[in-house]
Amino acid sequence: MDDSDEDQRLPHHRNPKEFVSFEKLDELGVLSWRLDADNYETDPGLKKIREARGYSYMDFCEVCPEKLPNYEEKIKSFYEEHLHTDEEIRYCVAGSGYFDVRDRDEAWIRIWVKKGAMIVLPAGIYHRFTLDSDNYIKAMRLFVGDPIWTPYNRPHDHLPARKEYVETFVQKGGAGQAVDAAA
Repeated sequence: MDDSDEDQRLPHHRNPKEFVSFEKLDELGVLSWRLDADNYETDPGLKKIREARGYSYMDFCEVCPEKLPNYEEKIKSFYEEHLHTDEEIRYCVAGSGYFDVRDRDEAWIRIWVKKGAMIVLPAGIYHRFTLDSDNYIKAMRLFVGDPIWTPYNRPHDHLPARKEYVETFVQKGGAGQAVDAAA
């Protein structure tokens, strides 16, 4: 993604455009699936992922000015670079938005998550979220056990989750730039 200070909801492609493969995201610990968002209640693919990864808790979050209390404050906090000590799992059942993650060289990779895309950000990865120009996403939030969603704004390199992430993914080498998670 480019380094522009323009509206965060824009695609922010580099010129010329650069794209990152799913394999490169996997090397950073970022996982993704394309699922049937129109039938998420009965989708066997989602059921299989939840069982295999132990995602026992689920709820929904709608992010848009009309539905999210304190919208302006929340969207700014989502866009602050942060990490979590647990995975962040989001399944987009409507709308779209961007998850930005850091590559091994500290450059941003913008991941466009659209209806049907499920993304897992590993514990300890620095990231941020914003809506795209449509200003709407409805996402299923999944957790292992009770929901814990505590953001730790950068820098928090001393946290065990960050240290483990760096050892597991960053010290391997490699880098990348942008991907469409619903492709």
